[in-house]
Amino acid sequence: MPARSAIDAALGAAVADGTVPGVVAMATTPDGPIYEGAFGERHLGAGSAMALDTVFRIASMTKAITSVAAMQLVERGKLTLDEPVPAIDPALSAPRVLDGFDGAGRPILRPAKRPITLKHLLTHTAGFSYEFCNDAIIRYNEATGAPSMMGGGLAALSRPLVFDPGDRWLYGCNIEWVGRIVEELSGRDLETYFREHICAPLSMTDTCFVPSAAQYARQAAYHQRLDDGSFAVQPAPPPSMPEYYSGGGGLVSTAGDYLTFLRMLLNGGGLGTVRVLKPETVALMGTNHIGDLAAGTWKTTDPPLTHDLDLFPGQQVRWGLAYMLTLEPGPNGRSAGSVAWAGIRNTHYWLDPVKRVAGVIMTQTLPFLDPRVMAVYAAFERGVYELLGEF
Repeated sequence: MPARSAIDAALGAAVADGTVPGVVAMATTPDGPIYEGAFGERHLGAGSAMALDTVFRIASMTKAITSVAAMQLVERGKLTLDEPVPAIDPALSAPRVLDGFDGAGRPILRPAKRPITLKHLLTHTAGFSYEFCNDAIIRYNEATGAPSMMGGGLAALSRPLVFDPGDRWLYGCNIEWVGRIVEELSGRDLETYFREHICAPLSMTDTCFVPSAAQYARQAAYHQRLDDGSFAVQPAPPPSMPEYYSGGGGLVSTAGDYLTFLRMLLNGGGLGTVRVLKPETVALMGTNHIGDLAAGTWKTTDPPLTHDLDLFPGQQVRWGLAYMLTLEPGPNGRSAGSVAWAGIRNTHYWLDPVKRVAGVIMTQTLPFLDPRVMAVYAAFERGVYELLGEF
């Protein structure tokens, strides 16, 4: 079976057997798209077909775009990677570390041993965490009444660190803070900054924080997998103005828009006549910036939201200035030195700078890292490399 037909068959079968309600997948080389496919329904049982222009909540796939914005400011001399970040909030300028709890259950806090840098934030080594991968912060929230990151608004960012900056890797609300820094230094809210410096230049017309009525009409519903393997539909919330634009997870987008963003990175920061970043900046973003620190794993505290994370069991994973970095070849064709990340509702991307290909696959399902959904991702990735004659 030709590789393109094999991808179609794998994605179509995933819909037919109930693995996903609907899926959009695309892949590109530096020269342009090599695969596009849409299968299933946007809203299970509603009869609305998934389409190439379906709008998705991309959650933490927002992080790479925010990181690009920050690196634009680094190029312009407004930010540095290794100096303390601007003192826009005490959580950054005078960070405290959660050192446990006393006998009465009260948090024990102390000053951090060193300042937070932009590199710490971009590499998730600053010490911030999310509740779903750190139970100490859950206990802290319960003890203090602090809001959760899940719907807690801006106040949820002002939380203690769970280790000193630079000591460990832990996924957390680091890039939310990077977005706040971009706003402060640029004098633009993040929606405006992205539109002016990234999205409009690249013609990413469906990438934004607040979807229009027309975009909302194309948005996929949320689907939660139940214990029996079926899905419960949870319609996407109506458009509303958020309390703040979350650089760590607030965007909606389409597979086509995000593929354009990845193609820009594949081309060293430019696309056609548009220059978003310098080639050397893109290369820097795709290198290991955490040394020998272990990265890329967590134990979930919230199984309905996410499974444990370990995408490449037995392999070493590190972190660049925007995304996860694999140091060894992947099982489905991915080269060592590839970068990747994802969104909590199972939207995923990877970029392979060696074989010069990138791919994106989007659903709107929970839990994150559902093994059945990840098997679809793996089949798609393998099919892309077969299409290139690289697998």
